Amino acid sequence: MAVQPVETETIPQAGPLLTLDELRAGLQAVGEERYHHKHPFHLMMHEGQLSRGQLQAWALNRYYYQSIIPIKDSIILSRGPDPVFRRAWRKRVVDHDGDATSEGGIKRWVKLAEATGLDAAQVRAGTGILPATRFAVNEYLNIVRNRSLLEAVASSLTELFSAKLITLRVEKLRQFYPWLSGGLDYFEARLYQAPEDAQFAVNYVYDNAKTRAEQELAIQALRDKCDILWAQLDALYFAYVQPGWPPPGAFRIEDK
Repeated sequence: MAVQPVETETIPQAGPLLTLDELRAGLQAVGEERYHHKHPFHLMMHEGQLSRGQLQAWALNRYYYQSIIPIKDSIILSRGPDPVFRRAWRKRVVDHDGDATSEGGIKRWVKLAEATGLDAAQVRAGTGILPATRFAVNEYLNIVRNRSLLEAVASSLTELFSAKLITLRVEKLRQFYPWLSGGLDYFEARLYQAPEDAQFAVNYVYDNAKTRAEQELAIQALRDKCDILWAQLDALYFAYVQPGWPPPGAFRIEDK
């Protein structure tokens, strides 16, 4: 039986340049369709239906994603030929790695994982992370390494949608999982960091996409990033919700 080629989304190669408002609307449309706020795992979280063990699995696996964000941003930083761009993008690395005045997002995420009952050393070591999590997150690094700088920057624009999700998440975590309240500093910091970062990235994409085809490549890069986030939750749902089949070596939960 002949293997059929995989169909991919058609990216328009011609057409008038989108205005800034049209470009932003196109990016926002990606979020409405594909952002992981609609994933069943997140819906369960926001309805108070996850067990402590399922939240532990989420915090552990999400840590791997959090840990590569400053690596991702360092790759983008190293590719930027403009010192103005590099100065602006450098802030992202500090936001996650911290510095002499701030503990950074990675450390804050470890605190959240500890609030679920996980051991900090286990979290940092990545013990029990799902193989699918590693594959999905590592693909994000491939995007920023191997595609154009424009696409690498555009892939970060899930920040356009994150503040709304974070606001809802903090409210629901406090409501349904009050024992997590001491570990929510990560989300509170992102409420002001993410909108600022998103505004810079949107303006960069608008200023540097010189053709409609380049604008569409930027929008596609954001779709691909959303797919990566969705795939991480798919893996969690399969392993820890339904059918509940964690692979060999993965974290095991004790409650359902």
